[in-house]
Amino acid sequence: MKISEEQLKSHNKKESEVHSRHFDEIAGRLDKNNLNIESLIQQLEQFQVTIPSWALGAGGTRFGRFSIGGEPATLGEKLDDVGLIHAMNRTSGAISLHIPWDIPDDMVAIREKADELDITFDAVNSNTFQDQKDQEYSYKYGSLCHTDKKIRVQAVEHNVQVIRYGEQLGSKAITVWLADGSNFPGQQNFRKAFERTRDSLEKIYLELPSDWKMLIEYKPYEPNFYSMVIPDWGTSFLLVSKLGDKAETLVDLGHHLPNTNIEQIVATLLLEHKLGGFHFNDSKYGDDDLTTGSVKPYQLFLIFNELVENIDHPDQPFSQIAWMIDASHNVKDPLEDLLQSVEAIQIAFARALLVDREQLEHARNANDVSLAQEVMQDAFRTDVRPLVAESRIRSGAAAHPLKLYRQLEVRKNLIKERGTETQATGL
Repeated sequence: MKISEEQLKSHNKKESEVHSRHFDEIAGRLDKNNLNIESLIQQLEQFQVTIPSWALGAGGTRFGRFSIGGEPATLGEKLDDVGLIHAMNRTSGAISLHIPWDIPDDMVAIREKADELDITFDAVNSNTFQDQKDQEYSYKYGSLCHTDKKIRVQAVEHNVQVIRYGEQLGSKAITVWLADGSNFPGQQNFRKAFERTRDSLEKIYLELPSDWKMLIEYKPYEPNFYSMVIPDWGTSFLLVSKLGDKAETLVDLGHHLPNTNIEQIVATLLLEHKLGGFHFNDSKYGDDDLTTGSVKPYQLFLIFNELVENIDHPDQPFSQIAWMIDASHNVKDPLEDLLQSVEAIQIAFARALLVDREQLEHARNANDVSLAQEVMQDAFRTDVRPLVAESRIRSGAAAHPLKLYRQLEVRKNLIKERGTETQATGL
């Protein structure tokens, strides 16, 4: 299924009267506040959020998985689904692949298909948290940190192979998420496990092309519940600092203990020029992988506030940060969920652009706590949806992507094309 220019124009025409009224209202307010609305819209138009290949099908839990039908069974179909999302919002022009779930059978054909859909390839992701059918050694007790050198070599070689696939696709980064750790006290020597991990990462780092980055994730628990080798941003930062300039920390919003001040972590990584990118999602209790902005929209805004404050810094270019989603859709249509996540990210970005930085800095310097809060919440409480919609319309996308998705009965058409029994690879 493809969405035509005529369908987009027809949708926008139907929405034009209401949209124009709402847009004129916010444009007038912003103009009174001496904000350059054209500059804001241009920044929103340029902002892109990468779609993960593994989030295009129904997710699940260890208790079960419920198929939604019409899932993409091949990498080509996954690209088609990202193409649908991008056609509707013009903000999702890249895909992040997970290897070995998404190894292209025909690299040339996949590159050509991506070009046709105006899709590029963002960071490639390695997988040493699962055993594959043709794998010689098991990762049950670890991979890059394993006590057995043969298993560490296997894990390193896999990551190098992922880099090679990424080179052929035109990617410029590899994301390493390490599931290594322990479930019981005494099971693992913490220092030796860290040293073995660092040594393994150094070997992978040496294989990076000159214009590539290595993004290292962290997670406090799961699949190991007593200790993780890279449990927090500090450990990731320590590793990337030891590795070199091409290594940076990746922040997954769900990879924190409850009530962690993620925006402060972001600010520190920005200060040290080590913020590589994000995996956006939302959570209530842990690594829930819920729709971005569905539970903690103010936290998402505060994170973007730190990012926008640093937007013009020459040593940590805003444009070079990897903006990616990492979510699991257990009860929602994955494409609807992803459309909602992208819009929530855009809204948080737009609100952060509205913060009166001069007044905020004045309040901070004067220790005027109430004024600082008012400045922040004034921006957060502003309904920027007409601004985001205007940026989409000017980009040739839909004013309201989710509304168009349902009007066109996209899922119904995908089920008609692919059937009800297909399952996305890797899930």
